[in-house]
Amino acid sequence: MPRAIEATFFLAVLALAGCGTHARTAAITRTVAVTATRQTTTTAETRTGTAAATATVPSTTAPAPGPRLVVGAVEDEAKFAPTDAAAHADLVRAREAGFGAIAFSAFWRPPLAALPPGDLAELERGVRAAAAESITPIVSVSQFSGQTPLTEAARDEFAAYAASIPRLLPQVKHVIVGNEPNTPLFWMPQFDASGGDAAAEAYERLLARSYDAIKAVSPDVEVIGGALAARGADRPNGKRPTHSPTAFIRDLGATYRMSGRSRPLVDAFSMHVYGESPHDPPSVAHPRSTTIGIADYDKLERLLREALGRSIPIIYGEYGVNTTIPPDKQRRYTGSEIASKRPVAPRTQAAYYAEAIRMAACQPLVEMLLFFHVTDEPQLEHFQTGVYYADHTPKPGLEDVATAAREAAAGDVECVR
Repeated sequence: MPRAIEATFFLAVLALAGCGTHARTAAITRTVAVTATRQTTTTAETRTGTAAATATVPSTTAPAPGPRLVVGAVEDEAKFAPTDAAAHADLVRAREAGFGAIAFSAFWRPPLAALPPGDLAELERGVRAAAAESITPIVSVSQFSGQTPLTEAARDEFAAYAASIPRLLPQVKHVIVGNEPNTPLFWMPQFDASGGDAAAEAYERLLARSYDAIKAVSPDVEVIGGALAARGADRPNGKRPTHSPTAFIRDLGATYRMSGRSRPLVDAFSMHVYGESPHDPPSVAHPRSTTIGIADYDKLERLLREALGRSIPIIYGEYGVNTTIPPDKQRRYTGSEIASKRPVAPRTQAAYYAEAIRMAACQPLVEMLLFFHVTDEPQLEHFQTGVYYADHTPKPGLEDVATAAREAAAGDVECVR
């Protein structure tokens, strides 16, 4: 279907599913990456001291400077902008918010084996605008569940499509393979007839094929896998079959080991770390559940080490909090709010975003934190998670977010160790 219709359909599905706390805006977004200022060789083993505690934990220990963290956003506005000038204006706003990376989307459709001219032109516009503001471009390649690549031929096509991105856009050094494969919106089937994890097994095969294809084009491209939703039910016969990230990572690792593959599957792993409610701060941990948020760093690091046999860089590929819209801004929005979104005041969002940045900056393996959007979507049934309103004016608290982002990028966040 045409991209504009596809985007509208996707957003409607997300809204009806109540995904304001865990999803994204498909044909108008997609995520993740890392910049050269961040050293991927930094691991928990090479750092001194124990894993850093979050900034919310009191201690009498003298604070130490944190590692450098790239803060960015998932945003396709520049990609879909009508002119280069409009695209550049979008990225100027991102830079003023302290963002150093932007994740663009690229949706594979069979039988594509390379970016078609229309998709390429859009990505070229977004990448040009990012380069003009010294912002790192990231491209996330995924598909909807109706087009899940399950055959050898489909996996070959998807992998070739993913590899065409750094081949045609050599400025792109970070490619995300897949999006929320633990949810039925993007991957089906989730379970096989016996209740086994069909999604993790099939995704492992796609990831391996895509990794090899991308590295054959450009060995220095960082291949990012996962991009998992923060929650899942792990019920094969449930009304909406999903996998928790905990179960999915374990099953992915088991399939990887059984395959006998000696090469890596990924260079970095992405997690979407939305809270269970917009009212939950990022400091809420889930020690007794299978959910993974920002405060569950130790759990995530352990799961990945056990699954992949090594510690790897982590990217928080999506995090967002919906805000209320003041009366004087309502005219720039359409539709009506969905009750399940439960938006918070913009200053609460800003406080959560700044806290999330400082927490992530003190977690040794985390390279990047991407917020879901720079600017609000104008449809109230969609996502008002940006740091700017739909009219492009800043929300209250933007400067707090920008300050935290710049401190994290400079390694100036003080971490208790």
